[in-house]
Amino acid sequence: MGLMKRLEVVLLLLAIAVVVEGNGRGDGYCNHKRGPTPRPHSVTITEFGAVGDGVTSNTLAFQNAVFYLRSFADKGGAQLYVPKGRWLTGSFNLTSHLTLFLDKDAVIIGSQDASHWPIVEPLPSYGQGIDLPGDNGTIDGQGSVWWEWFHSHTLNYSRPHLLELVSSSDIVISNLSFLNPPAWSIHPVYSSNVEIQNIKIHCSSGSSYTNGIVPDSCSKFCIQDCSISVGHDAIALKSGWDNYGISFNRPSSNIHINNVRLQTSLGSALAFGSEMSGGISDIQVGQLYIHDSFTGIKFKTTRGRGGYIEDIIISDVEMENVHEAFQITGHCGAHPGDQYDPDALPMIKQITIKDVVGTNISIAGSLSGMDHGPFSAICLANISLSVTSGASNSWICSNVSGFSESVVPQPCSDLSSNSSLSCFSLESFNALVDFQ
Repeated sequence: MGLMKRLEVVLLLLAIAVVVEGNGRGDGYCNHKRGPTPRPHSVTITEFGAVGDGVTSNTLAFQNAVFYLRSFADKGGAQLYVPKGRWLTGSFNLTSHLTLFLDKDAVIIGSQDASHWPIVEPLPSYGQGIDLPGDNGTIDGQGSVWWEWFHSHTLNYSRPHLLELVSSSDIVISNLSFLNPPAWSIHPVYSSNVEIQNIKIHCSSGSSYTNGIVPDSCSKFCIQDCSISVGHDAIALKSGWDNYGISFNRPSSNIHINNVRLQTSLGSALAFGSEMSGGISDIQVGQLYIHDSFTGIKFKTTRGRGGYIEDIIISDVEMENVHEAFQITGHCGAHPGDQYDPDALPMIKQITIKDVVGTNISIAGSLSGMDHGPFSAICLANISLSVTSGASNSWICSNVSGFSESVVPQPCSDLSSNSSLSCFSLESFNALVDFQ
């Protein structure tokens, strides 16, 4: 099969240039909070005929407002204010140097009419100065009808996402709630200097393959102080799919995740892959709370992906009521077509997970590499998991190698008890800075 065309998203942020000089916006790490940029110009969506009754379609009002505000891009930018109300809309694009600000009682509602979602081409691997702050306003995708269509196999295209940023830079998304996306909630792709903070994402437990935040071929990225509860992966790092991702060659790197609360019904709280053909590296995760989830932390890929997942540090993790705490697998994921190279073996190495406490865990971990492509330098330290009584084979390992230190229950012999400084020393990753 070929790549499916995609239905456009509620908020599709497009930018031509992605390099901004002299704007003092920082580098996107969690310890360099930027906050929204003050704008000298401001308008309200009602000035363009919008009606917040939850019934009237406001797609044209949002489109006209953004078109008008483009004229202020070189004048310091502008703010579009969404007041109290329920604002029904189909897909619309934002523009560079724009702040979309939602009142605490404002709800942007995604239309359930498929004709309100234009068809767009697949991204090639499968704006700049845009802020989405809020006073705890809400974006509701009304995804239930899309989940039903997905279950019944009646969709001709892939489902839309709530918010997608394409080739954008200097983005702040803060103090908002995202509800019931048709598929993914926030999907930044080919973007840099992105800050997501104080965000709540919630989907019903019956939602199908709904993801929370999905950085895809992104760099200089911060996710902080967020709470996410979804049907599939709460946070998933990606970088392209098979030969498309290999040829586009845009990795996800220099990403910090700090102080997040994650829950997932059927997926993984924190996932890497399986689309990782452009590479994923230099990732630091800290202060992670995972509860009532199927899988805690998962690295997933398969033959034909190519690419790499390496230099990952995850620390200070608390898990509660999790079926499987850790999973690494080289046998996960489909292919976009028959042209993938089966000899393109992905690499997973230099993975450090430490300072973890887990209660009511069914399985400690399953770590499974590939024949002729074992995963190496898998490093576990200072981990204490309370595995439920009667559970056997708490650790299952094959085609992996690495090190362990102070891990309960005792891991597989594939992870020797001799520690390695290359695994456990943060100093080996000079590209990462401390959260403190």
